[in-house]
Amino acid sequence: MSEYCDIEELEGKTIHAIKRNSFDEEDFIEFICSDGWIYTMYHEQDCTEYVCIEDINGDLDNLIGCRLEQADMRTNSKGGSEEGDSETWTFYNFATIKGYVVIRWYGSSNGYYSEGVDVSKRFDLQTIRNIKLKLVLEDE
Repeated sequence: MSEYCDIEELEGKTIHAIKRNSFDEEDFIEFICSDGWIYTMYHEQDCTEYVCIEDINGDLDNLIGCRLEQADMRTNSKGGSEEGDSETWTFYNFATIKGYVVIRWYGSSNGYYSEGVDVSKRFDLQTIRNIKLKLVLEDE
C-alpha cells in the first residue's frame, strides 16, 4: 500500500537501484532504497493536462550506493486559469558524494488541471531480502 510523502524523506537514505519508465506517456521514476522503502515520482494524467520528465541533468548512477545528502524540490509556474494555458516546471534536486542530479518535470494544462508531480512511498520486504541475497552472493 502506497502513501503520499515529500521527496525530502529520501534525504539520508541510500538508494540501491533506480527504475525509470517513459512508456505510453506515463513517466515515473522509482528510487529503491536499501532499507526496503520504494519512493515513486509520477503524475496520473487526467483530461487535458500533460506532465512528463523533461530532462535529467546529471547521472542517475551517481545516486546509487551512497547516502543522499540532498533531496528537495522547487517549482516554477507560468500562466493560470485567468489567462488560460498554464505551465509548471518541477525541479527535484539530489546530491551524494559522487555527484548532483536534477530531474526536471514539465506540466501544461488549460489552467484547470493539476500539473504537479506526486511522490509516494511503499515498504517492500522482498526488496530487502533481494538486496541482502545480492550482497551475500557478491561476497562469495
